[in-house]
Amino acid sequence: MQFRTILTLIGIVGLTGAALPGAAQVSAAAKEKAAQCAGCHGEAGKGAMPVFPKLAGQNFKYLSNQLRQFKDGTRQVAAMNAIAAALSDDDIAELSAYFAAQKPEPEAGEPDPQGERIYRFGIAEKKVPACSACHGPEGQGNAPAGFPLLKGQFAAYTVKALTDYAKGARSGEKAPMRQIAARLTEDEMKAVAAYIATLK
Repeated sequence: MQFRTILTLIGIVGLTGAALPGAAQVSAAAKEKAAQCAGCHGEAGKGAMPVFPKLAGQNFKYLSNQLRQFKDGTRQVAAMNAIAAALSDDDIAELSAYFAAQKPEPEAGEPDPQGERIYRFGIAEKKVPACSACHGPEGQGNAPAGFPLLKGQFAAYTVKALTDYAKGARSGEKAPMRQIAARLTEDEMKAVAAYIATLK
């Protein structure tokens, strides 16, 4: 399937998507469960160490899908597989709702010019589509489609994710991101990651 067709379908999903079914209300119990994630992901999911992703503001559908993939082993990250194995469906829903309700915070610094060009316009000669087509002009993601929020994410984590996609090391993901990342150089990955980190 060509990227143009993929992006058209993404747009349709984004326009027709309604509130996500089954999203748990944020509760005191959810906050208590989320506190156990703070060692790696920071208080309220706002980040602790750049090698682990910020979770604050990430959309419910993406978070719950990732936790289910960790739980069933579709996505392999040893520490997360062990943690998710103990989560019930209610735990996954409550944690996803809690982190989705938090406010993401950008990293300090000036936007990277090369990264901004890639994010907003892609690289036509390499058939790299604009990141904004799926993840939104401000990195807010596409919640109905389950495409993740990116804004404010640690640059180091974004580079790692893109590298894993390019190498085929990130299991449980669909083909487009693997294809796109494989067309980026290391410098291009670093540039777009630096830009994403400063999005507000």
